[in-house]
Amino acid sequence: MATPAVRALIFDMDGTIIDSIPFHARSWVVFCERHGLALDLDDLMRRTNGRNGAECMRELFGAELPEAQAWQLIHEKEAIYRELYAPVFSEVRGFSAFAQTARDRGFRLGVGTAGDQHNIEFVFSRLPLIDRPSAIVGGDQGFGGKPAPDIFLEVARRLGVSASECIVFEDAPLGIEAARRAGMRAIGVCTTHTAQELSGSHLLTHIDHFQQLLDIQFLETLHA
Repeated sequence: MATPAVRALIFDMDGTIIDSIPFHARSWVVFCERHGLALDLDDLMRRTNGRNGAECMRELFGAELPEAQAWQLIHEKEAIYRELYAPVFSEVRGFSAFAQTARDRGFRLGVGTAGDQHNIEFVFSRLPLIDRPSAIVGGDQGFGGKPAPDIFLEVARRLGVSASECIVFEDAPLGIEAARRAGMRAIGVCTTHTAQELSGSHLLTHIDHFQQLLDIQFLETLHA
């Protein structure tokens, strides 16, 4: 059976488009200090990277935390993150050039992130893109967080393509698993995890940054 042609590229945001994960980690430290909470940072990051905001807060405060309170708390935490990251904001090397080259070659671009609309606006108001991706789905739009495939499947639906026609770019194990469950191929972006941690039969390759894909003319090997 022939491999379906690639028509769309779907990007996670934090740790994939932008190099923000260390600042999310720092914001958890500040947040927990403000609330007098003990914190195992590595464990919390492992359990929450890719989860939506309410899910993250329930990992910290317990499953019975009311929905409205969970979202109120995550908004507080994310405001801390944006304050910390804004002065040093940076994209993962080569992302904007890669995205524009992909658009010029006819690929549809989407973003599927656990981040909320405030973080999405924070990022895309700062990236040097001519046009934003055609479909952006965030973690506060009513979809289950990763490893559930819901966010990626919704991006594909809005782009008007099938899951098998998509390649997902992800930096987190939960996101890599979400791509697999969605029936999508994936590329592991090794900004925060090793290639061994980002594994699966649906993985095409691993990269440290997008300039590597531009250098090998990766897009030219795909058929839009």
